[in-house]
Amino acid sequence: MLRVILWEVGKLFLLRSVRLGLFFAFVLPFVWSLAPGLKEVYGLVLVSGWQVVALGLLAGMEFLFPFLVVMAAAELLGFEVAQGTLKTLLLRPLSRTRLYLAKLLAALLYPFALLLASFLGGVLAGLPHGLSGFYGGTGVGEGGFAGVGYLGAGEALGELVRAHLLAGLVLWPLAALALLFAVVFLSTTAAALASVASLLLMRLFVAFPALKPFLLTTYLDLYLRPDALGLGLPLLFIYTLGFSALAALLFERKDL
Repeated sequence: MLRVILWEVGKLFLLRSVRLGLFFAFVLPFVWSLAPGLKEVYGLVLVSGWQVVALGLLAGMEFLFPFLVVMAAAELLGFEVAQGTLKTLLLRPLSRTRLYLAKLLAALLYPFALLLASFLGGVLAGLPHGLSGFYGGTGVGEGGFAGVGYLGAGEALGELVRAHLLAGLVLWPLAALALLFAVVFLSTTAAALASVASLLLMRLFVAFPALKPFLLTTYLDLYLRPDALGLGLPLLFIYTLGFSALAALLFERKDL
């Protein structure tokens, strides 16, 4: 099983969309560190390189990172179908469920690879601004970018690492949802569009207050709201497990 997982992870990083996604995640903090409109958008004048790291995360999580994760997860299966290699894989002495689980684990790894690229890009882009302690905030901790006083370098690093890890978990249900639609439609484009449409539809449900606490889209900014971890984190895991279990069941019975 380990060999299959490593094989699927290797195939994931050979996908052009994945390599482009990692590149865009890496360069995004450089772009934002040079943006002339930071004060108008975020009310921010950069005083620390740690804030550049946070800018990459905040900007990416608005749309880019979720979209890249959905595309990569959908392509993991859609690419096999388009190339005609899926049937060949299924001829091997490997159950469909194990093959699906290997693809799922690869898809769940990608958000963290994406966020690591963004983090490293942010650190490099932030070097000219310094990575020592400063008066202000990282943007992902208490007080936002204004902060609550002096923030040490270790504290800033801790806040950013924690936010990136939580952001990775936030992206897990999206990867599982895209893989579910890939099983249903056996198409990268259809799976990606269905995933994005589902998220947009969930956003509309905020008009129903009774549903809002249980919607996936309510917790897409969980990395900024530690007070919501008690309900939000278990719910994200439930969504991920639910989408994954349904996809595994459908994949086992799918006529390929």
